[in-house]
Amino acid sequence: MLATKGMQFPIDVILVPERIRAHASICFMALILHRVMRMRLRAANTGITPERSLQSLRRIQHHRVSINGAAPLSGVTAMTAEHSEMLKALKVKTPNQSQQLSLL
Repeated sequence: MLATKGMQFPIDVILVPERIRAHASICFMALILHRVMRMRLRAANTGITPERSLQSLRRIQHHRVSINGAAPLSGVTAMTAEHSEMLKALKVKTPNQSQQLSLL
């Protein structure tokens, strides 16, 4: 039996107890991480919310570029002072910046 017309999997396949427990565990871990982030950001008096910090930190990327068979270049996008402040408040190591690459 299908739950709705749009579903492609039978209910008994989706609602397997192991999947339900796994989903609940992931949600619980996300809640704990959010609370730890909020606690650390408040303790550092940053005035930054966990949502805002995740949105901003999501912009930090690791790049690896190879052009015309040359040796690949790798690096991290340039970090702002705000990024550094957030990482310090969260007690997270800053990414290895052996070579910073600009987005442009």
